[in-house]
This record gives sequence, C-alpha cells and structure tokens, in this order.
Amino acid sequence: MDPVDWEHELKKYQDVIASGTKCMKIKAMVMLARFSKHAPEHVLARTIPFLTEILGHNVSNDSAPSLQEAAAYCLKCIACRGDGALAVEIGGHGATHSLMRLLPHSDGRMQKVLIKCLLLVVSFCNASRTVVATNGGVEMIIGLLRSCTDDTRRYLLEILSVLALRKDVRKALTRLRALRYVVEAAGFGSMVLRERACQAIGLLGVTRQARRMLVELGAIPVLVALFREGDHTTKLVAGNSLGVISSHVEYIRPVAQAGAIPLYAELLEGPDPSGKEIAEDVFCILAVAEDNAVEIAGHLVRILREGDDEAKASAADVMWDLSGYKHSTSVIRDSGAIPILVELLGSGSEDVKVNVSGAFAQLSYDGTERMALAEAGAIPILIDLMNDADGVEELRDNAAEALVNFHEDPLYHGRVSDAINVPSFRNIQNRLVHIRASNEHMARSLRIISVEQLTWNPDLV
Repeated sequence: MDPVDWEHELKKYQDVIASGTKCMKIKAMVMLARFSKHAPEHVLARTIPFLTEILGHNVSNDSAPSLQEAAAYCLKCIACRGDGALAVEIGGHGATHSLMRLLPHSDGRMQKVLIKCLLLVVSFCNASRTVVATNGGVEMIIGLLRSCTDDTRRYLLEILSVLALRKDVRKALTRLRALRYVVEAAGFGSMVLRERACQAIGLLGVTRQARRMLVELGAIPVLVALFREGDHTTKLVAGNSLGVISSHVEYIRPVAQAGAIPLYAELLEGPDPSGKEIAEDVFCILAVAEDNAVEIAGHLVRILREGDDEAKASAADVMWDLSGYKHSTSVIRDSGAIPILVELLGSGSEDVKVNVSGAFAQLSYDGTERMALAEAGAIPILIDLMNDADGVEELRDNAAEALVNFHEDPLYHGRVSDAINVPSFRNIQNRLVHIRASNEHMARSLRIISVEQLTWNPDLV
C-alpha cells in the first residue's frame, strides 16, 4: 500500500470546504473523520479552524444543521486522538461556545454527536470547562438530564462529573439540589466516569450541607462498591472520598456497616504509601465508635502477624493512634495485640519499633494496660531501647516515657529503679512533670473562668 500524501489530501479538503457544494463538504468531513485515526496530528490540527468555523455558523437554512453535525462529528473524532492536545486546541478555537449554543435546540443523532464532542473537549480543556461553567452550562446539562432517557445520559453524567471538579460548579449543584446526578454517575457507566464522580463526591463532601445530602442520596454504598470493584487508582479515590464522608460522627457507623473497614485494611497492607496514609487516617476516624474499633483491631492484629515490614509499621502506627482513645485501650488489650507488639518491639524494623514504642508510651498511662505490658515482657525491652545510645531518639524517648509511668506505679517501681540514672529517663521525667503541672494549671483556670461566667450572668444571679 502506497503511503498517503497527507499534505495533498489536506489541500483537497481545504479546497472543498472553501468552494464545494453542501454535499461535497459533508462528504469531505465524513472522509476526514475516517482518516482521523491514521492522519498525523499536525495535519489534523490544521483542519480544526475550518471545522470550528462551520460549527459556529448561524443556522439560517435546513442544510446548516447537517453541516454542523458533520463538523461536530469530525471534531469529536479528532479530539479522541493523542493525549488531549487536539481537544485543547478545539476548545481554543471557540468550539465550546458553539456546542453549547447548538445543544439545547438539537435532538436525536445531532444531539448525541454534540454531547460526545462537548465531553471530550471539557475532559481535556480547562478553559472549556470554564466556558461551560460560567455560561449557564451546568443548568443546561441538568435540564437535559431531567428529560434524557436514552444512552446519551451516560455522556451527560460524565460531563457533569468533570465540571464538578470546579468549586463554583459544586456550589451550583448543591444550590440546584442536583447532587443526585453526581451520585448516579459514581455508580453508573465506565470506570473513568465513576472515578471522576467519586472524586467530585469527595470534594463536595467537605461541606456539611453537601455531605448530608450525599449520604441521603445513597453515596455511601455507591462509594463502597467503587472501592471494592475499582482498580488501584480508583480504590484510592474512593477510599479518600469515603473518608471525607465519614468525618462526621453521624456517618461513622453507616460507613463501617457498608463494609468499608476490610477495604481500608487492604489499602493498609498494599504497597502504595498514599493508600496506607488514607487507611490510617480513616481508621482513626472510624475507631471513634467502639464497635468499629473492635473490628479494626482485628484486622490490625492480622497485619501485625502476617504483613511485611511496611504494613506492620502502618498497623502499629494506627495502634498508636487508637491507644489515645479511652475505649480503645481495652479493645487493643482484648484483641490480643499486646504480646505481638512486644515481640515486634524487640525484633521489628526501626519504623515498627518507633510506632510500637509510641503506642506503649500511651498505653502505659493506664494501670490495667501497664499490667498487660509487663506480663507480656515489655519492661526489659523498653529499658534496653532507652539505654541504646545508637538508637533513634524518638524510640528512646517513647521507651523512657513508658518507663516513667511504670516507675510511678508501686507495682513496678522496683523493676525500673535502675533506669533512674539514665539521662533520657530523667529528661522525660522532668518534661512530664512540667506538662502535668501546665495541664493542672489550665484546668484550674478553666474552672475559675466558668465560675466567673456564671457569676456575671444576670439570668443566673
């Protein structure tokens, strides 16, 4: 097969567009659409001005819609090529304004072509998203969705999902009570569409009003399904968006009941640092509910037993966070985690040891937990770590903090008395004395302020 002389073909096309009949122009555009899969991108780029000019013509006779449909179809095919640069160029030549002007007055095949073309342009061209968002495009898309029942609905939902990445569009969607379309998009169509909608839900869920509306519209099971079914990137987006939704105490239990906790455990075990960070943050939110904390602790224990060093470090880090919750100390003890953590404190990686020692420092403030730590053999390991001059400073400090609490307990005072002369122990002990004194002073001040406020309230005198 002889190579195509693209410059010659481009010249023929330009001549037809400039002086050919209506039928010749439509035929030339249809041929260009076919050639768009194979033609060099620089050749296709030179056809864009002609096509956008035809698309922008005012409809003055019955033939114009056919020409504009052919031009929109051709632009849609060209926009599919490459990495989106051609779609950006199409938007730069004013095609977005023309598509928006034509769309409300179109139907059938013409409408579908216009919607597909608009989707490609706004997907790649930020300037085109601005044009749509600031010229009534959101209202137009919502209006079309309200009356659309055929397969073009998927494309409209995808356009709305792309636009919803803009703050002004998210405000408009909330104001227009149209968030149901974003939730619908997250549960419908291609994975790309669903991922974009999921990202939009996460951005929308930052505000209390939108978060409540999204939950009422069924966003939680939709996000959990996407979390379960998506590829790795989609799981990260879904996990992050679900974490945003769960940030209100009212939705902590529904998120867990929808099956999210095992999915976050998978992220925590996975190789992606971003996934681990998301899982750690959301676990700390979900564990506010004691039932959730019990389930989370079960997954953490499994990871501490079976995971690699990075997964174990992440699980220990969550344990550290959970040890600060009043109800979670007993949860950690009852889960069987303490003996495993003690073993890791003696033989784990440096990151694991730091996180375990932090958890032990926190747990050691409670008498029952001190007993569990002592029975599991934590005290001699803590003393060794505190005395390790070559060890990590944070690790030594955490060990010393735990030992200060053991030293103040009459049951264990004798077992740690030999550690008193170690500088790191004395430094931590002095620091804790100052912190406790400061906290007591603050508590007294707050009590005084409360009394004064009551005294000065004329309604209570």
